[in-house]
Amino acid sequence: MFHPKLIPFITLLIVQIAVAKTNIIFIMADDLGYGDLGCFGQELIKTPELDKMAKEGMKFTRFYAGSTVCAPSRSVLMTGQHMGHTHVRGNAGGDMMRQSLRDEDITVAEKLKEAGYKTALIGKWGLGEMNQPGHPLKQGFDYFYGYLNQVHAHNFYPEFLWRNLKKHKLSNIVKPISKESPDDAVTNDQDENDVQSAELSFDEQLELMQEKADLNWDKYLRAVAELENVRKRASRDVENARKLLRRTEKI
Repeated sequence: MFHPKLIPFITLLIVQIAVAKTNIIFIMADDLGYGDLGCFGQELIKTPELDKMAKEGMKFTRFYAGSTVCAPSRSVLMTGQHMGHTHVRGNAGGDMMRQSLRDEDITVAEKLKEAGYKTALIGKWGLGEMNQPGHPLKQGFDYFYGYLNQVHAHNFYPEFLWRNLKKHKLSNIVKPISKESPDDAVTNDQDENDVQSAELSFDEQLELMQEKADLNWDKYLRAVAELENVRKRASRDVENARKLLRRTEKI
C-alpha cells in the first residue's frame, strides 16, 4: 500500500564541472509503487510531466529495488553490491552503526568524484549519521541537506534538518508518538505556519540547479514538483480513509 508517512524522497543531484560531462540527476521516491505513475498505468492522479519524460526517454521495466526495506535498498543503490555482499542488510533499529556504510565501502558518488563531478544529495540518507563513517560527506558527496536518520524522516515537519555538518533548525514543534518510541516523533498541532521538509528540499534543489544557469533544468523541477503532488494526494486519501475508519469504529 502507498504509505505517505514513509515517502520522504531523496534526490541525488550530481552536477557537472566540465562542459564535456553529462549531468546526472537521480530521483528516488520511497514507497512509490510501480503503478503509481501514469506512464505505468495509474489513472487516478495525473502525472503528465513524468509521463512525458517516460515517452521522450526510456522506461526501465525491470529496475528492481535492491531489497524490501529502506536501508539495505539504499546500500545496494549506493554501492552497486547485491544483498549477499553489501554491508547494510536490514534496518538497524537501535544500533545505527549497523546501518552505516563503512570507510572501505565504495559508493557511486565516490566514483563520480573521481571522474571530475561535483556531487550533492538532498532528502533522506539513512546510511550513516554524525560521527559515523557512513555520513554522506564521507561517502563521496560534496553537499548534503536533509535527514540523516530514516526514522527522523518519518516526520514531514521536523524540528530540524541537516545541512552538511550543521543542524538547520526549524520552527516546527514536535512531540514523541509514545514513550516506547521516543525517536519516532510527530509534529504537534500542525498548522499553516509549519515548515514542510519536502518544500525545503525542493528549494535546495532549485538553488543548486540555478548555479548552472546555462542548463535547462525546468522539466526536471516540474517532475520533482509532480512527485510531491502525488504524495500530497496520497496523504489526503489515506487521512480520509483513517477518518472513515474512526467513524466506523464508533458505530
